[in-house]
Amino acid sequence: MKKLTFLLAALLLILTTGCSLEPPSWAKPKTGGDIKNMKIGLSISTLNNPFFVSLKDGVVAEAKKHGIETIVVDAQNDSAKQSNDVDDLMQKGVNALLINPTDSAAISTVVQSANNLGIPVITLDRSSDKGDVKALVASDNVKGGKMAAEYIEKMIGKGGKVIELEGVAGASATRERGKGFHEVADKDLKVIAKQTADFDRTKGLNVMENLLQANPDVQAVFAHNDEMALGAIEAIKSSGKDIPVIGFDGNEDALKSIQAGKLTATVAQQPELIGQMAVQAAYDVLHGKTVEKSIPAPLKLVTKE
Repeated sequence: MKKLTFLLAALLLILTTGCSLEPPSWAKPKTGGDIKNMKIGLSISTLNNPFFVSLKDGVVAEAKKHGIETIVVDAQNDSAKQSNDVDDLMQKGVNALLINPTDSAAISTVVQSANNLGIPVITLDRSSDKGDVKALVASDNVKGGKMAAEYIEKMIGKGGKVIELEGVAGASATRERGKGFHEVADKDLKVIAKQTADFDRTKGLNVMENLLQANPDVQAVFAHNDEMALGAIEAIKSSGKDIPVIGFDGNEDALKSIQAGKLTATVAQQPELIGQMAVQAAYDVLHGKTVEKSIPAPLKLVTKE
């Protein structure tokens, strides 16, 4: 009996010492000035959106300048897929993670996993609700929402009736753009309807068709991104109405639509610049430098004039 007890105790000791919480050597990120063959992982919420394609292009081009390899994965607006994608990137031993979250809450778990492995995380355009993010590189979405509401008020006057097309529920950009918009709209405009269209052009068209039928007296539309705004324009055109639409992002299709006299305006971000700034932040962190927690990219209101 004593021999059996001894054997069980020895086995337990082997198991407890073998199952260390320390990550495997391949998963430990390299830091410091002697880094060679750096590799960063970029997880994008969707590449079915010109804004995020431009953001990705900015990351890849800037990383190449620094001699950094980029592994790009597309979450396809699926938060579960994004979590699995980021897990895969960590398994590949990336030195840093650049994440554009589909859902700011859902991404928190993998951000915390990266923290446990010592892999620095930079978020782009949208934040993570939990976990240690070294820097968020984004436009000031709250300010952009205010800019849109103020412009609409100038066009249609105080108390004007507005429809709001919201982005993906749970995304920080949705919350922040809506927050800024309502800081002005709740005082100076009348938001007669709002509904999510998931930052998607086709959904923007379909949602707008339904909202137009229920709210024929609408005077203006604010969409949380250009894709939804462009969809809304098609729905408005089919209805025979002439209603100003303001988007957010400043993607190429939106700028062309403004010049063609279709989209009224957009709060323009600079996605390529956001990508470039995120790579620089990751590069600095990997070389032991301290970066700002929030790194803002400038905004501007674009109209045809």
